[in-house]
Order: sequence, then C-alpha cells, then structure tokens
Amino acid sequence: MVTIRDVAERAGVALGTASRVLSGSAHTSPESRARVLAAAAELRYVTHAPARSLRRAKTDVLGLLVSDIRNPFFSELAHAAEQAARQAGYTVLLANANEDERQADEYLRTFASQRVDGLLLAPQSGLSAEVASVVASGMPLVLLNRTIEGLDAPMYGTDNAGGVRQVLDWLQKRGHSEVAFVGGPSAFSTGAERLAAYREGREAHGISTDEALIDIGDFRAEGGESAMLRILDRGLTPTAVFGANGRTTLGIVRALHRRLGEEGSHQVEVVSFDDLEWFEFATPQISAVRNNAAEIGRLGVRGLLDLIEGREAESQRVATTFIDRSGEAA
Repeated sequence: MVTIRDVAERAGVALGTASRVLSGSAHTSPESRARVLAAAAELRYVTHAPARSLRRAKTDVLGLLVSDIRNPFFSELAHAAEQAARQAGYTVLLANANEDERQADEYLRTFASQRVDGLLLAPQSGLSAEVASVVASGMPLVLLNRTIEGLDAPMYGTDNAGGVRQVLDWLQKRGHSEVAFVGGPSAFSTGAERLAAYREGREAHGISTDEALIDIGDFRAEGGESAMLRILDRGLTPTAVFGANGRTTLGIVRALHRRLGEEGSHQVEVVSFDDLEWFEFATPQISAVRNNAAEIGRLGVRGLLDLIEGREAESQRVATTFIDRSGEAA
C-alpha cells in the first residue's frame, strides 16, 4: 500500500510537508503543494481509513461541480441533484467549471476548505493533482456523466453507446450515407465514447467511413460552428449532420445557415445527441437523443449519500430516448 512516506520521497519533500499538503493545510509553498499532489496522483495514494474518519465533523453540505452551467444538460442535472439532496437534509454548494480544468481545480480547493461531506463531480479531463488530493483526503466522491481513467469512483451518466446506436439506426432508416459528425473533445469521456461508437457502427449502417466527414469541436456552440465550417471547406456535401451534444448542434445549424443560406441549409438533415427545447421549433425540426439528466442527478446524490453513510455505491448508465421529428413513424 502506498504511504505518505512514499509520496514524500517521490515529491522530494520532507514527510511533514507531504502530510500538511495531503491534510489540506495552507502552510505550504505553492511549489511543494504542486509536487506533492502530482506525486500523490502518480502513486494513486489514498489516505488510511482511520485517518479519514477523524478528518472532519459532518457538515450536511455537499459540493456539486458541473462542467458548464450554460449547458441545459448540466442545468437540469444540477436542479435535480439539489432537490434530492434537500430532501435528504443536505445543502448543496454549486460551482461551475466552465469547461476549464484550472477553474475546476480552484473550486476543488474551495470545497476542501469548506469541508463538505462529499463531492459530486463532472470532471474536465484526467486525474488532475487536485482530484487526486480529493481522493487522498478520503472525501466521498462520485462522478457525473464523465469518467476519469485510472480513478475507481462510482459514475452515474448517460448510455453514450446506446444513444449513438439510436442515431445510426435513424440515419439508416432515413437513407443517409454521406453523414458529417461533429464531436466533442476526446479528453472528455463523453466525447471519446460518442465518437468511438459512431466510428464503430457507421459502416454497418451504410454510412460513409470517410474521415474527412468528421471534425471535433469543444461541446460549445462556437466550437461546433467552427468544426462544421471546416467540414464544408473540404468541399464535402453531407446530406445529414450528427452533433455530439446540444450546444454543438446549435453551432452546426449556425454554420449551415452561414455557408449554405436558408434554402441550402434546409436540405441538410440535422440530428443531435441531447435534445434542446428549441429543436421542435427549428425549420426543419431537429430529431435528437434525449438524456435523462434529472435521473442522473438523483442517482448521483443517492450514490454519494451511500458512500457518506459507509455503504457501497455502484456506477450506473441511464438509457436514452430517441425523439424522431422527421415526420415519419419511429
């Protein structure tokens, strides 16, 4: 088992320095703190169980760090999680990472200083030093909709592969073969899983495997628009476009209108992973995979409370529903 002494040796600091950093003390230099947290992450250090139980008194407060509060998926998730926590007698401190790892790390340090009883986290990338510090502190932690490679923590999220299969089935039924795909960052497990499922299933559904039809955005409207414009700039003429999340799909629609005009853009069928309220009012309407964000939020709270109360918590993927707005029977 990895010990604080192992962490201190890897970081090249005194044992007392490593202990102060891992216990959350502010009386260490930024350089030492960074080295210790990096060493803890590399060694997958977890604090000793008896020390965890003495770490702090119960506060009845949970931390909730979402990726981007402007994303309707995370707004709905946060609302459901907050309501579920209130029903269980907990207050929720909500923070927005704004899809920025440094901003996320700042909030993780704040949650540690506030001594929350547990943390619901939608991660930004991999196992950062601050996430490793949370794990090392013994704070109960569950992940929301995104995984972290190498971190064994319960995760509650969308069935990405199942949702992509629903879209592929729909595209095949609609007779599309020249399909563009605008994905999300591979640093996010949602982006990597949706792209992998699309690549794996497209040929069997009669969809072109031309990689020029694929581009990657940033799960925001601006990134989706830029990615779609890059595809069009390659001289390709897809008959349909698949956006990897709702905000990406908004960017796709903007790019099609900007480059093809209103009439031309209406000739390209758009489908989305995530269903936004305005999709049914678009011209033409946009078919979409609908996530159950509220259920994910409630499951996350339930799993976190299990951990806080000393019970085991198991990861769970929540099934999606496909909303067909093509005007044809499903």
